[in-house]
Amino acid sequence: MALAAKARNVSEPIGGILPAQAIERLIADGAITLDRPAAPDQIQPASLDLRLGTVVHRVRASFLPGPERAVAERLQELTLHTIDISQGAVLETGCVYIAPLMERLDLPEDVAASANPKSSTGRLDVFTRVIADGARAFDAVPAGYDGPLFAEISPRTFPVLVRPGSRLSQLRLRRGQPRLDDVELAELQARVRLVDDDAVDVRGGVAVTVDLIGDGEGLVGWRAKRHTGVVDMDAPGAHAVDDFWEPIRAGKTGLVLDPGQFYILASREAVQVPPDHAAEMTPFDPLVGEFRVHYAGFFDPGFGHADASGAGARAVLEVRSHEVPFILEHGQTVGRLVYERMLERPRTLYGELKTSNYQGQKLKLSKHFRAA
Repeated sequence: MALAAKARNVSEPIGGILPAQAIERLIADGAITLDRPAAPDQIQPASLDLRLGTVVHRVRASFLPGPERAVAERLQELTLHTIDISQGAVLETGCVYIAPLMERLDLPEDVAASANPKSSTGRLDVFTRVIADGARAFDAVPAGYDGPLFAEISPRTFPVLVRPGSRLSQLRLRRGQPRLDDVELAELQARVRLVDDDAVDVRGGVAVTVDLIGDGEGLVGWRAKRHTGVVDMDAPGAHAVDDFWEPIRAGKTGLVLDPGQFYILASREAVQVPPDHAAEMTPFDPLVGEFRVHYAGFFDPGFGHADASGAGARAVLEVRSHEVPFILEHGQTVGRLVYERMLERPRTLYGELKTSNYQGQKLKLSKHFRAA
């Protein structure tokens, strides 16, 4: 696609996240090409799910290609084994894999992209990042990028079964700098109550705290078991909770996070995302503790919003402590939600889709596990 044509193909105003209908236009214009036709639910209100291709490469270590270098070139140097996943294949814990994706980009000069694991991927502790040719950073695609996409996949807790078309990551496209500053965020909180706390701190993003009181029966979270069976990434509701998780009950002295263990917890606040905004949780803040609280950070327009059959929803926290044990206390700040403007309201909001698995959620495991 010629550069002049790129500039003409997208007509939305400057400064915002591209909604589903704009992503569809990019596909129609050839700015996004697909090895296979798009799945019916692949385009989300403010993102595009990315699908694994037919092979994955087991590599020695994680890497970035660096300027002027292609991922395929680095794979020739670092691949230990190439696995055909056409009939399904298990990705083992503790290993690093690189998978070519079915989606390729030829972006307009004013459209950039960022990636994140899907919610269900993060809740399984599958560490996933997207890599572009010439990249100096993971999950970041520069404006005007023309080239393939790859997923780095490293299961941390459970071995996972994948196949062509499995969706572990999602891509969000943006024009300009749509992120709200502190003043705009405070005004939005006052107008629509992004979280149900009138005294919330919005400096650098809306503060999110952890709930360690629980659901009235004392359940505050789940700790992943070790040495479990395989999770099929394409089989929702197919796995028994007790085979993979042990419940965590409220205690008197907070929750001690053990290094190397993976936890599912929930925010104390009910969160909502208005239809004309999208949100993302910052995954780690060293000022509040040496732990990470969110691997899958995208929140779509309509999440927890009343107009999309929601009344606020808890943010589920995917927690892993680093290096040393750390005590979490109820109400402790664990992350921040940053909000960005949409270019236009999505045609369909989160909560209006059959695939809105986490609308109105409280503490909830990934969709792969059967409801208790």
